[in-house]
Amino acid sequence: MAAGKWIGSFLGWMAGGPLGALAGLVIGAMFDYGMDSVNTPDTGGGDTGGSPYGSGRVYEGQRNSFLFAMLVLVSYVIKADGRVMHSEMEFVRRFLRSNFGEGALRQGEEILGKLFEEHKRVGNVAFRNTVADCCAQMSANMDYAQRLQLLNLLVLLAKADGTVVGEEVEAIRECAAWLRMASSDVDSMLNLGGDSLEAAYKVLGVPPTATDDEVRKAYRKLALEHHPDRVAALGEDIRRAAEKKFQDINEAKERIYKARGM
Repeated sequence: MAAGKWIGSFLGWMAGGPLGALAGLVIGAMFDYGMDSVNTPDTGGGDTGGSPYGSGRVYEGQRNSFLFAMLVLVSYVIKADGRVMHSEMEFVRRFLRSNFGEGALRQGEEILGKLFEEHKRVGNVAFRNTVADCCAQMSANMDYAQRLQLLNLLVLLAKADGTVVGEEVEAIRECAAWLRMASSDVDSMLNLGGDSLEAAYKVLGVPPTATDDEVRKAYRKLALEHHPDRVAALGEDIRRAAEKKFQDINEAKERIYKARGM
């Protein structure tokens, strides 16, 4: 498997636990090398911050863990309605290509294919339980901003074919709960990009009867949680993917402010 450039060999925090076990099944030899790398100090020089592991290794491990976690959740939501839609796979291809390049596209498609095969092999209930266990591991190792970015991708995926079906929304809500995230986060993201004032209020998570101060407070909270810099440690490409979400939040805020004369 052409493994090295997008999801590299050093797997970071996902090397143990359910994510690591799933990676072992779908990535194979690449994962075996990654397991060895977990216990191998970085001897390449540079500032290690007092750690036996180089700062570059820490970055690589966080990024690779995030990317594989993303594909696990994508595979679960895509199959939520029992079928793999062409429009959904095209969205994944466009997302991978535009944010990460052709190498990511090829590798991401291969990993997704193996995840679909594993889902079929073990059945819906067992795979659902595996994803829930993986989410618990993600929650323990990712900060809230990184989990928000995962959730946003799942919502965009569900919207890819122009119709968000109930099974997909339920799967996303399951993932959010397993990730220890608020249901309001899902509601907010489902309304991102909407062109109505009603959708704008749902993005901010406040009712139209909220006071101006409550609106400002809700916006400041969202702006802090979703700022692209919060995921910059995962790489510039992931930061870029977060910028559109942040822009949509600002547009929702501006729509409300304009309607209120704020």
